[in-house]
Amino acid sequence: MSSFHEFEAEREKIDFLLEQGYIITGVTENLSGSFLEFDYQGTDLEKEKKERLHVLHPDSRKYFATILFQQQKKQGIQ
Repeated sequence: MSSFHEFEAEREKIDFLLEQGYIITGVTENLSGSFLEFDYQGTDLEKEKKERLHVLHPDSRKYFATILFQQQKKQGIQ
């Protein structure tokens, strides 16, 4: 798989979780990439409350960092 396709696949996974009502609540980074923690914020009781996603591609890391800034701005955290 090409580098762009790897990034696009990871971006789609992040976007899917965000569209389902999850927000990023934690990030753990190591030499193996980044592990994103998602918590469900909606009202659907059938959904899992937490999800974890392993992100490897550097562009995906930039992408979720931008999302984190947007979340903080929306919540008024500076």
